[in-house]
Amino acid sequence: MTALQAAGTLCIAGLGPGDAQLVTPEVTAAIEAATDIVGYIPYVARIAPRPGLTLHASDNRVEMDRARAALQMAAEGKQVVIVSSGDPGVFAMAAAVFEALEGRPDWQALNIRVLPGITAMLAAAAKAGAPLGHDFCAINLSDNLKPAELIEARVRAAAGADFAMAFYNPRSASRPHTFGRVLQVLLEACGPDRLITFARAVSTPEEKLLSVRLGDATPEMADMRTVVIVGNSATRHVGRFVYTPRSAL
Repeated sequence: MTALQAAGTLCIAGLGPGDAQLVTPEVTAAIEAATDIVGYIPYVARIAPRPGLTLHASDNRVEMDRARAALQMAAEGKQVVIVSSGDPGVFAMAAAVFEALEGRPDWQALNIRVLPGITAMLAAAAKAGAPLGHDFCAINLSDNLKPAELIEARVRAAAGADFAMAFYNPRSASRPHTFGRVLQVLLEACGPDRLITFARAVSTPEEKLLSVRLGDATPEMADMRTVVIVGNSATRHVGRFVYTPRSAL
Protein backbone atom coordinates (compact mmCIF):
# COMPACT_ATOMS: atom_id res chain seq x y z
CA MET A 1 0.00 0.00 0.00
CA THR A 2 1.42 3.35 -1.03
CA ALA A 3 -0.16 6.77 -1.64
CA LEU A 4 0.99 7.64 1.87
CA GLN A 5 -0.45 4.37 3.14
CA ALA A 6 -4.01 5.15 2.10
CA ALA A 7 -3.97 8.80 3.13
CA GLY A 8 -3.06 8.82 6.77
CA THR A 9 -3.31 12.21 8.47
CA LEU A 10 -1.78 13.98 11.42
CA CYS A 11 -3.50 16.82 13.28
CA ILE A 12 -1.66 18.71 16.01
CA ALA A 13 -4.47 20.03 18.17
CA GLY A 14 -4.87 22.40 21.08
CA LEU A 15 -7.34 21.39 23.79
CA GLY A 16 -7.54 24.84 25.35
CA PRO A 17 -6.92 25.67 29.01
CA GLY A 18 -9.19 23.07 30.60
CA ASP A 19 -12.92 23.71 30.18
CA ALA A 20 -14.42 21.46 27.48
CA GLN A 21 -16.46 24.43 26.21
CA LEU A 22 -13.18 26.12 25.21
CA VAL A 23 -12.20 23.33 22.79
CA THR A 24 -12.83 24.54 19.24
CA PRO A 25 -15.31 22.70 16.96
CA GLU A 26 -12.46 22.05 14.53
CA VAL A 27 -10.47 20.20 17.21
CA THR A 28 -13.56 18.28 18.36
CA ALA A 29 -14.21 17.10 14.78
CA ALA A 30 -10.60 15.95 14.37
CA ILE A 31 -10.75 13.96 17.61
CA GLU A 32 -14.04 12.36 16.56
CA ALA A 33 -12.45 11.24 13.27
CA ALA A 34 -9.22 9.98 14.84
CA THR A 35 -8.05 6.39 15.07
CA ASP A 36 -5.19 7.29 17.40
CA ILE A 37 -4.65 10.03 20.03
CA VAL A 38 -1.09 10.81 21.09
CA GLY A 39 0.03 13.10 23.91
CA TYR A 40 1.22 13.82 27.42
CA ILE A 41 -0.59 11.68 30.01
CA PRO A 42 -2.96 14.32 31.53
CA TYR A 43 -3.92 15.68 28.10
CA VAL A 44 -4.75 12.26 26.67
CA ALA A 45 -6.82 11.63 29.81
CA ARG A 46 -9.14 14.42 28.64
CA ILE A 47 -10.16 12.32 25.61
CA ALA A 48 -13.12 9.98 26.11
CA PRO A 49 -12.37 6.36 25.11
CA ARG A 50 -14.50 4.84 22.36
CA PRO A 51 -14.43 1.79 20.08
CA GLY A 52 -11.94 2.21 17.26
CA LEU A 53 -9.83 4.77 19.11
CA THR A 54 -6.41 3.97 20.59
CA LEU A 55 -4.95 6.30 23.21
CA HIS A 56 -1.16 6.65 23.38
CA ALA A 57 -0.18 8.53 26.56
CA SER A 58 3.45 9.25 27.41
CA ASP A 59 5.65 11.26 29.77
CA ASN A 60 6.24 14.98 29.27
CA ARG A 61 9.98 14.60 28.62
CA VAL A 62 9.71 12.45 25.47
CA GLU A 63 8.31 15.01 23.04
CA MET A 64 10.51 14.01 20.09
CA ASP A 65 9.76 10.31 20.56
CA ARG A 66 6.06 11.17 20.71
CA ALA A 67 6.27 13.25 17.54
CA ARG A 68 8.12 10.53 15.61
CA ALA A 69 5.67 7.85 16.77
CA ALA A 70 2.71 9.96 15.64
CA LEU A 71 4.29 10.64 12.24
CA GLN A 72 5.03 6.96 11.76
CA MET A 73 1.42 6.02 12.54
CA ALA A 74 0.18 8.61 10.06
CA ALA A 75 2.58 7.21 7.46
CA GLU A 76 0.99 3.80 8.06
CA GLY A 77 -2.42 5.19 7.12
CA LYS A 78 -3.86 6.07 10.52
CA GLN A 79 -5.82 9.22 11.41
CA VAL A 80 -3.66 10.58 14.22
CA VAL A 81 -4.23 13.53 16.53
CA ILE A 82 -1.48 14.81 18.81
CA VAL A 83 -3.08 16.74 21.68
CA SER A 84 -1.56 19.61 23.63
CA SER A 85 -3.14 21.86 26.20
CA GLY A 86 -3.77 25.45 25.15
CA ASP A 87 -2.45 26.03 21.65
CA PRO A 88 -0.11 23.44 20.09
CA GLY A 89 2.16 26.13 18.71
CA VAL A 90 2.83 27.81 22.07
CA PHE A 91 5.49 25.86 24.02
CA ALA A 92 3.86 22.64 22.83
CA MET A 93 3.92 19.83 20.30
CA ALA A 94 3.72 21.59 16.92
CA ALA A 95 7.38 22.64 16.98
CA ALA A 96 8.43 19.12 18.02
CA VAL A 97 6.58 17.60 15.06
CA PHE A 98 8.21 19.96 12.56
CA GLU A 99 11.62 19.30 14.11
CA ALA A 100 10.99 15.57 13.67
CA LEU A 101 10.17 16.22 9.98
CA GLU A 102 13.69 17.51 9.30
CA GLY A 103 15.59 15.03 7.17
CA ARG A 104 12.46 12.95 6.50
CA PRO A 105 11.07 13.91 3.07
CA ASP A 106 8.76 10.88 3.22
CA TRP A 107 7.03 12.29 6.30
CA GLN A 108 7.06 15.82 4.89
CA ALA A 109 4.59 14.67 2.22
CA LEU A 110 2.00 13.67 4.85
CA ASN A 111 -1.28 15.53 5.32
CA ILE A 112 -0.39 17.51 8.47
CA ARG A 113 -2.54 20.23 10.01
CA VAL A 114 -2.04 22.41 13.08
CA LEU A 115 -5.35 23.18 14.80
CA PRO A 116 -5.16 26.23 17.08
CA GLY A 117 -6.50 26.38 20.60
CA ILE A 118 -7.09 28.95 23.32
CA THR A 119 -3.84 29.38 25.20
CA ALA A 120 -3.57 29.43 28.99
CA MET A 121 -2.06 32.90 28.62
CA LEU A 122 -5.09 34.28 26.79
CA ALA A 123 -7.57 32.53 29.07
CA ALA A 124 -5.77 33.97 32.10
CA ALA A 125 -5.67 37.45 30.58
CA ALA A 126 -9.39 37.31 29.84
CA LYS A 127 -10.18 36.38 33.44
CA ALA A 128 -8.05 39.24 34.74
CA GLY A 129 -9.43 41.81 32.29
CA ALA A 130 -7.03 42.95 29.57
CA PRO A 131 -3.45 42.97 30.95
CA LEU A 132 -2.09 42.10 27.48
CA GLY A 133 -3.91 45.01 25.81
CA HIS A 134 -0.71 46.44 24.33
CA ASP A 135 2.60 44.91 23.17
CA PHE A 136 3.47 41.78 25.12
CA CYS A 137 5.66 38.70 25.05
CA ALA A 138 5.47 35.15 26.41
CA ILE A 139 8.43 33.46 28.12
CA ASN A 140 8.68 29.86 29.28
CA LEU A 141 10.53 29.83 32.60
CA SER A 142 11.38 26.12 32.42
CA ASP A 143 15.10 25.47 32.01
CA ASN A 144 14.59 21.97 30.57
CA LEU A 145 15.37 23.13 27.01
CA LYS A 146 17.31 26.36 27.58
CA PRO A 147 19.76 27.60 30.22
CA ALA A 148 18.65 29.70 33.16
CA GLU A 149 21.01 32.47 32.02
CA LEU A 150 19.07 32.84 28.77
CA ILE A 151 15.77 33.00 30.65
CA GLU A 152 17.07 35.79 32.85
CA ALA A 153 18.46 37.70 29.85
CA ARG A 154 15.12 37.52 28.06
CA VAL A 155 13.19 38.64 31.14
CA ARG A 156 15.54 41.60 31.55
CA ALA A 157 15.25 42.52 27.87
CA ALA A 158 11.44 42.33 27.91
CA ALA A 159 11.22 44.39 31.09
CA GLY A 160 13.67 46.94 29.67
CA ALA A 161 11.52 47.30 26.56
CA ASP A 162 8.43 47.82 28.76
CA PHE A 163 6.57 44.81 27.43
CA ALA A 164 3.79 43.20 29.37
CA MET A 165 4.96 39.64 30.01
CA ALA A 166 3.26 36.28 30.35
CA PHE A 167 5.26 33.52 32.04
CA TYR A 168 4.60 29.81 31.56
CA ASN A 169 5.88 27.05 33.88
CA PRO A 170 7.07 29.46 36.58
CA ARG A 171 7.83 27.15 39.49
CA SER A 172 8.20 23.39 39.81
CA ALA A 173 9.23 21.02 42.57
CA SER A 174 12.52 20.34 40.78
CA ARG A 175 13.41 24.06 40.48
CA PRO A 176 11.64 25.89 43.33
CA HIS A 177 14.15 28.76 43.40
CA THR A 178 14.08 29.81 39.72
CA PHE A 179 10.95 31.91 39.99
CA GLY A 180 12.29 33.73 43.03
CA ARG A 181 15.25 34.85 40.93
CA VAL A 182 12.90 36.00 38.15
CA LEU A 183 10.90 38.05 40.66
CA GLN A 184 14.12 39.67 41.83
CA VAL A 185 15.07 40.55 38.25
CA LEU A 186 11.62 42.06 37.71
CA LEU A 187 11.86 44.10 40.89
CA GLU A 188 15.20 45.51 39.79
CA ALA A 189 13.93 46.34 36.30
CA CYS A 190 10.34 47.41 37.01
CA GLY A 191 10.14 48.55 40.62
CA PRO A 192 7.79 47.35 43.37
CA ASP A 193 4.56 48.94 42.12
CA ARG A 194 4.25 47.01 38.83
CA LEU A 195 1.12 44.84 38.76
CA ILE A 196 1.57 41.08 38.61
CA THR A 197 -1.27 38.58 38.18
CA PHE A 198 -1.19 34.92 39.18
CA ALA A 199 -3.78 32.88 37.28
CA ARG A 200 -3.92 29.25 38.37
CA ALA A 201 -5.87 26.48 36.61
CA VAL A 202 -8.03 28.93 34.69
CA SER A 203 -11.35 27.52 33.44
CA THR A 204 -11.18 24.52 35.81
CA PRO A 205 -12.83 24.02 39.23
CA GLU A 206 -9.44 24.79 40.83
CA GLU A 207 -9.25 28.24 39.23
CA LYS A 208 -7.67 30.96 41.35
CA LEU A 209 -6.81 34.54 40.37
CA LEU A 210 -4.66 36.97 42.35
CA SER A 211 -3.30 40.40 41.33
CA VAL A 212 -0.76 42.14 43.57
CA ARG A 213 2.06 44.67 43.44
CA LEU A 214 5.37 43.18 42.35
CA GLY A 215 6.81 44.16 45.71
CA ASP A 216 4.23 41.96 47.44
CA ALA A 217 4.69 38.91 45.19
CA THR A 218 6.33 35.75 46.52
CA PRO A 219 7.53 32.63 44.67
CA GLU A 220 4.98 30.48 46.52
CA MET A 221 2.14 32.25 44.71
CA ALA A 222 2.96 30.26 41.55
CA ASP A 223 3.25 26.62 40.53
CA MET A 224 3.29 24.71 37.25
CA ARG A 225 -0.46 25.23 36.76
CA THR A 226 -0.07 29.00 37.05
CA VAL A 227 0.32 31.55 34.29
CA VAL A 228 1.94 34.73 35.60
CA ILE A 229 1.23 38.03 33.83
CA VAL A 230 3.33 41.10 34.58
CA GLY A 231 1.98 44.39 33.28
CA ASN A 232 3.90 47.17 31.60
CA SER A 233 4.45 50.59 33.18
CA ALA A 234 0.92 51.72 32.22
CA THR A 235 -0.97 48.64 33.44
CA ARG A 236 -3.48 49.47 36.15
CA HIS A 237 -6.63 48.45 38.00
CA VAL A 238 -10.11 49.54 37.03
CA GLY A 239 -12.57 48.16 39.56
CA ARG A 240 -11.78 44.47 40.00
CA PHE A 241 -10.06 44.24 36.60
CA VAL A 242 -6.48 44.72 35.44
CA TYR A 243 -5.87 46.27 32.04
CA THR A 244 -3.12 47.76 29.88
CA PRO A 245 -4.15 50.77 27.79
CA ARG A 246 -3.81 50.36 24.03
CA SER A 247 -2.02 53.68 23.66
CA ALA A 248 1.66 54.07 24.49
CA LEU A 249 1.59 57.84 23.96
